[in-house]
Amino acid sequence: MGLGYSLFVRPFLAIMDSEKAHKRAIFGLKLASFSFLGRFMLRVLYRPRDVASNSFGMSFSNPLGLAAGMDKKAEAMSGWESLGFGFIEVGGITEHEQSGNPMPRMFRSSKHNALINRMGFNNPGSEKMALHLSKTKKPNVPLLLNVGKSKITPLESAHKDYAKTVERCGPFVDGFVINVSSPNTPNLRELQKDEDLARIITAVKEHSREKPVLVKIAPDLEDLQIKSIVDTARQLDCAGIIATNTTTSRPDEYGIMTETGGLSGKPLNARSTEVIRLIAEHTNCEWPIIGVGGISDAEDAWEKITNGACLVQIYSAMVFKGASVIKEIVNGLDRKLKSKGLTSLDQAIGLALRE
Repeated sequence: MGLGYSLFVRPFLAIMDSEKAHKRAIFGLKLASFSFLGRFMLRVLYRPRDVASNSFGMSFSNPLGLAAGMDKKAEAMSGWESLGFGFIEVGGITEHEQSGNPMPRMFRSSKHNALINRMGFNNPGSEKMALHLSKTKKPNVPLLLNVGKSKITPLESAHKDYAKTVERCGPFVDGFVINVSSPNTPNLRELQKDEDLARIITAVKEHSREKPVLVKIAPDLEDLQIKSIVDTARQLDCAGIIATNTTTSRPDEYGIMTETGGLSGKPLNARSTEVIRLIAEHTNCEWPIIGVGGISDAEDAWEKITNGACLVQIYSAMVFKGASVIKEIVNGLDRKLKSKGLTSLDQAIGLALRE
């Protein structure tokens, strides 16, 4: 299936506007997973082996999750589950509905295996999202909600914005991701400062129903800033951290690389792993890390896990390699474990720090 995607689907998508291609892919998966027969066929074609793990008080059939931004409105959750993801993160969702930044706002670079987006948290808002989730069958894998700040909400009131979304959508998900690191909402990254972050975490936890609350950080921070965020989040009893969001740095300065926005994909891989290792060393591997950024194969995922991540997520790899990458990564991790003589994924977490 991976070869077929490369030969036929990817060239077709390459000539299509990135955002239109994204919407059509989501619609196609939603359609394919609408019936029992469709879901069965997706499982037969794509589902990987089980590589079980436990984190955040939840069980995962495998450690590979769908990153936020791919399915902002939670339209194809049964499809993602049928494809074999171990968990799903939907959103980001803000308190107020917003259309996001002007188009075009999503770009692909096949040369770099990278995406750039400046979507600006386009989403239906927390009220409509809560209504949708209440009427939609919840997947049988853990479901996380990525929560952002509405553009119209001033920074000093950001904590109320995050809390309202969590309050409305909380009954329908298994955990929350506080997104203070998207580069596409003006001044949002300022909320990574200790005092502002603490206010947001405190407000969110009042409405989280004791479900896990994680923080998602930017890769562009100084190491000392990252450690400070980790200390603040741990002190306020956050369940873990997601490292990392997209980056504002660029591998070069021509073509689509001159576009503003957050870059994801292969160029982010090394820095994301650096941040994971930094956090793991700072916390003695005692605080769960979800690793995301530039994962395109089992080797990338293994590197994130052995440097301290307990779970990993992909986004860009789905665009450049198609759904077969899920099986490729998970089955590859299974082979890695066996080749190292390990009996569980937990034994691999932070392995590179102990060698």
